[in-house]
Amino acid sequence: METAEAQLTILRRVMDRWKTAVDAHEPQQVAGCFTEDAIFQGLRPYSVGRPGIAEYYDSQPLGLVADYEVLEIRTLAEDVLLGYLSVAFPFTDRPAIPVTLTVVLRRMDGEWCIGHYRVSRRD
Repeated sequence: METAEAQLTILRRVMDRWKTAVDAHEPQQVAGCFTEDAIFQGLRPYSVGRPGIAEYYDSQPLGLVADYEVLEIRTLAEDVLLGYLSVAFPFTDRPAIPVTLTVVLRRMDGEWCIGHYRVSRRD
């Protein structure tokens, strides 16, 4: 079992990779942060797998960025972590969308990826 510090490092490494790709508007790179069979529940209907994730992020406006803060981390199994985050998606031409994000990370072949992603709006 990973220590709390190691869990935070793992979660930040994955989420920083995701954030970098979102900020650069690189949908294929965003999708690469996920497992092949990831369940993705953004603010629109869900999808399963990387193609749907890439399509979702490709439809986002240029200039969209992701600013996140880790709120909680839990180990669910030896190769499974749950992260609960606060995320703001600011735009260049309108107010930010604040959400809470739950991710389930899975370690497969030594690499940590997002296996489940679910956002809900925060007021």
